[in-house]
Amino acid sequence: MNADTNKIIRKFLVGETTLTDITSTRIYCPRLPENCTLPALAFKTMGGGSNPHIPPIVKPTIQFQCYDDDPVDARALYVALTQVLQGIQNESVTIGSDTYRIMSAVEEGQGQDFEDDEIPNYFMVLAFYAIEIET
Repeated sequence: MNADTNKIIRKFLVGETTLTDITSTRIYCPRLPENCTLPALAFKTMGGGSNPHIPPIVKPTIQFQCYDDDPVDARALYVALTQVLQGIQNESVTIGSDTYRIMSAVEEGQGQDFEDDEIPNYFMVLAFYAIEIET
């Protein structure tokens, strides 16, 4: 079965209280809406691959952007995201009548701190994860 991996990832993330205690349901794909309330998390698929020998397994590279109006708080959101994703193994995600598995998530480097040049008081930590999903 093929599926939208962005929907699978978002469904998983909004079910994690470690994140929603900070963001509520402000977890967006592919970017924040205009005039978004902070803190918020955005993510999008930046590439990745699949295993041609095991077609239902895909491994998208996901870019996460952890936003807040203070750089320390943006980093705290990144730490919460890392706590949720690091070490994940075979987490089931159900969408409608279909069940998928997030088999693993591996951070591809430490989060990078940024201040938005165009929007004052928007601070962001940027992180990339390779997430393996059975669709």
